[in-house]
Amino acid sequence: MAQVDTQDLDKQGKGGRMTHATTAPATAPGRTETPALRVGSDLMVLGGVAFIGYAVWFFIRNFTDQFLELGIGREQVDVGKDEIEAFSPSLYDYVSHLHIAVAGFIAATGLAAALLAWFGVRRGYLWAWISAVVVPFLGLAVALPSHYPYGFDTIGHLGLIYLATVIFVVGALLALRPVLDANRRGA
Repeated sequence: MAQVDTQDLDKQGKGGRMTHATTAPATAPGRTETPALRVGSDLMVLGGVAFIGYAVWFFIRNFTDQFLELGIGREQVDVGKDEIEAFSPSLYDYVSHLHIAVAGFIAATGLAAALLAWFGVRRGYLWAWISAVVVPFLGLAVALPSHYPYGFDTIGHLGLIYLATVIFVVGALLALRPVLDANRRGA
């Protein structure tokens, strides 16, 4: 993120001319970026980006003949796109709109977690670590339990989300100690 040195601006007040800019440090002043913090925050970003990738795939499938979510087949739902649409076009539209909405919320969750990790956790901010962890945790805590009683807990359906979650959690655990240490020092 560029920071402008205001002393280098033209003093005439006519929309001054910047002579140079500097970039913000990777860590906040007084904080040290450790290898664990770097790797941990990078893994958290990767996990967030993986959520976004899953959401894009989820979104695209809505407009294909697959229609149903990734990993959901005839064993879980005994009808497909054509049968749902033939049975009730309004039900088909409703399910389609839910797919689009869920894809948007998964992508937004991934983006929020990735940005918090990149711009906050990497700099050692505890508030950013807590926020980056709570955001996807809340989404998963609400969404995952409903998969199990209905048999939608297939590895094809949840496997990529589990993988993204494991990557994210490993990163969060790696970054936690350096973040806590930085906050104990009061830096």
